[in-house]
Amino acid sequence: MKETTAGRLERMQAEKAKKMFLGGEGVERITALLSCSREAAADESRRIVRLIEEFETRFGADRDVKIFRAPGRTEICGNHTDHQGGRVLAAGINLDALAVVSLTGGTEIRVKSVGFPEDCVQADDTNPRPDEEGTSAALVRGLCAGLAAKGFRAEGFCACTENQVLPGSGLSSSAAFEVLLGTAMNHLFCGGFLTPLETAQLAQYAENRYFGKPCGLMDQAASAVGGFVLLDFSEADNPRAEKIPFDFSSCGYRLCIIDTKGSHSGLTQDYATIPAEMKKVAACFGKTLLSQVDEEEFYSRLPEVRATAGDRAALRAMHFFAENRRVVREAEALRTREFPTFLRLVMESGHSSFEFLQNAYPPSRTKEQGIPVALALCSRLLAKRGGAWRLHGGGFAGTVQAYVPNEYFEEFSREIEAVFGRGSCLPLSVCAAGGVQIL
Repeated sequence: MKETTAGRLERMQAEKAKKMFLGGEGVERITALLSCSREAAADESRRIVRLIEEFETRFGADRDVKIFRAPGRTEICGNHTDHQGGRVLAAGINLDALAVVSLTGGTEIRVKSVGFPEDCVQADDTNPRPDEEGTSAALVRGLCAGLAAKGFRAEGFCACTENQVLPGSGLSSSAAFEVLLGTAMNHLFCGGFLTPLETAQLAQYAENRYFGKPCGLMDQAASAVGGFVLLDFSEADNPRAEKIPFDFSSCGYRLCIIDTKGSHSGLTQDYATIPAEMKKVAACFGKTLLSQVDEEEFYSRLPEVRATAGDRAALRAMHFFAENRRVVREAEALRTREFPTFLRLVMESGHSSFEFLQNAYPPSRTKEQGIPVALALCSRLLAKRGGAWRLHGGGFAGTVQAYVPNEYFEEFSREIEAVFGRGSCLPLSVCAAGGVQIL
């Protein structure tokens, strides 16, 4: 086991930390770290103070504390490309998860998340427990196991966390929580040695092996890296991340997510058919993933693919090839500040998901088509105003992403919420920081 660096970290008692974040120093620190406005930094400071007070109530007021954050994420382009070894353009957002953490010695880890029961895990007990699957305790245990596999030893600590990322919103609240704890444990026990992508892989390992969800790496990677990020999963053991420098606040548009309030219950099979059918197409060429298939060869053998894998599978493969190229084009449009080109590509992505990927609504629920309704409303409200819109995330139920001119946002939001309910139109900001230590 490698030496822990926990004892060398800066120390600050909870009471002193509260005073710092109540004063100007905390706001300055957050403004610089997150590249956000002073108003947003002041809001974050107040959240941190409230969480420190929660921590004091639970674990005592005389402890040295450290503070960490990890953002939710939004998928910009790359709908269902990651599980085929493709590319994704994503962005870390202003909605985030926070943690106040203190080392305790020993091996007991206690994590109290606001609104949820406390979890208690022994850091040296890293065997998966089937009865823990689907719980946050499983994630904590999985992170300890992942650190051990890398040669680091987790020790006892207590933490209070608060997650601002709404569950079920398509913004990856679970990934934010995993990356939050992974970032904290990296700084506490690895001296910050792990890169953001390695922290993301640690979080994915915990979710796959201990939580019991066979997710890809996109959500965790976007949260860990932050900002606009181009992710390439063509090499499974060596994913790549490139930050795309773009100040979204300067483009004249609001980015928002429309929550159609659709239920994901019973849709597991619909989600599962997408990677399964894409892999069925890849198998026609002796490959396991579509990223390994030559696109020109795919089209030259399209009659054979249709006969073997079926038409829907062939259409979903067409979506993958076009979307995988589109990711690079969107990233380049942001890099060169060609925002009209970016918006046009957003529209292309949305049409491809609806027409070829076919994940706008489940085939079995013809009376529940919230995503198409939201897309139709966006078309009515934004088509003549220069906006853009697309299906967001896994699809079938859930969310739509829209780019709305600043001067029209209030009216747009009222129209959307008149149909889908109060709070259904959620404005977002892109935050440059990913998983970081604030204090």
